[in-house]
Amino acid sequence: MGEIAEPVARLIESFKKLPGIGAKSAQRMAFHILKMEREEAEEMAGAIVDMKTRIGHCSVCGNLTDVDPCRFCTHPARDERLLCIVEESHNILPIENTHAFEGRYHVLMGTISPLKGVGPDQLNVKPLIDRLQSGTVEEVIVATNPNVEGETTALYLSKLLKPLGVRVTRLAMGLPVGGDLDYADAVTMSKALEGRREF
Repeated sequence: MGEIAEPVARLIESFKKLPGIGAKSAQRMAFHILKMEREEAEEMAGAIVDMKTRIGHCSVCGNLTDVDPCRFCTHPARDERLLCIVEESHNILPIENTHAFEGRYHVLMGTISPLKGVGPDQLNVKPLIDRLQSGTVEEVIVATNPNVEGETTALYLSKLLKPLGVRVTRLAMGLPVGGDLDYADAVTMSKALEGRREF
């Protein structure tokens, strides 16, 4: 990195490994931290270490948590008859932000991706089957992403779970609110037509 001091260059390289962070953003972040008070920088570093030390996976649903079982699994007001399956823990937040879902979650920890060598056995599927065999869950909502891996995973789960006697549904997909039909691609329009409902 030319004439930049080695500790700064190392931090820049570390920041560049983060998703969505290019060279310029990494440099800005590194120099911003360099301007911080030492205590503030140590607090930030401590928060990272604390997170890496204390966060693990919930033994019930696979969500990232600092208590086991996690707060979603133990919350008494959550409807245990309704289970939403997501790819990763961070997929729970947008669902929670709607305040429209009051069930529980199950985190797959990935998706089926033959090109990356990831099959169903590498996902958090066996604990899901165990949960469903308890007979408490009535509906499973498959909330995987609308891409090739997400669709492949959703199809696999549908075929696997339906024989267990639970209702398996998929998140509706299609046109966003405020969207313009002129700009919708064929796949989005197709999904919107498939997911239509009466009103």
